[in-house]
Amino acid sequence: MTATVLTIAGSDSGGGAGIQADLKTVSALGAYGASVITAITAQNTRAVTAVHPVPPEVIAAQVAAVLDDIEVHAIKIGMLGGPALVDCVAEAIAGFAGAVVLDPVMVAKSGDVLLPDDAVDALARRLVPRATLLTPNLPEAARLLRDEAAGDGAAMQDQGHRLRALGAGAVLMKGGHGGGPTCTDWLVTDQGAQPFTAPRIATANTHGTGCSLSSAIAAGLAQGMALADAVGRAHLWLHGAIRAADGMRIGQGHGPVHHFHELWA
Repeated sequence: MTATVLTIAGSDSGGGAGIQADLKTVSALGAYGASVITAITAQNTRAVTAVHPVPPEVIAAQVAAVLDDIEVHAIKIGMLGGPALVDCVAEAIAGFAGAVVLDPVMVAKSGDVLLPDDAVDALARRLVPRATLLTPNLPEAARLLRDEAAGDGAAMQDQGHRLRALGAGAVLMKGGHGGGPTCTDWLVTDQGAQPFTAPRIATANTHGTGCSLSSAIAAGLAQGMALADAVGRAHLWLHGAIRAADGMRIGQGHGPVHHFHELWA
């Protein structure tokens, strides 16, 4: 079996996030990546200068083309851009029986808003209940819950349980936007909450971290790993990718992580 992940997300012309980051991540971790492009963005490490949503019928055709021919073991969902696209993806994957990792992409690293308010409501209603794992950062979790961003581990766990109450099978509350010398992610399941910690790295090159982490988890699930094991491997791998990011020197703003840090000399 060749473990296969289908990523449904936007294209990043700078190569650091979105579809490009997803395919790099899946490949780096030994799985095969297929893709459905939901939007074409003009962006680099400094800003998003244009966004062109792909028509829903073309998104549905892409999903159908892949699932009709290729055995997909996990789906990762990223940038969707609007309520019509959320509905389209929800309907397109309705018959899929494998794991679904939902990364609720709302704001680019540059600060540009990628998901309007009406799409947030559609996401919570249509796709959160479909998710095997939901992977919000602190601002995304707060926006989904119409609440303030969690300020400590207890609040992160509480918000994770509240997001599970919306229908998600499990929630990974990502601590990258927190403070302190340690970054802690909390995996919240029906069994409780499990922390994943790593030293916080001082670097500006963190573009695509959310996309890459969710794709790394999806690769693990596609390869048959248990959820906690897939999260643990992805967490360690991303820490290495961030640690090695400054060695690439890509762009003049928030550069990408080093997806192939374990493979390149």
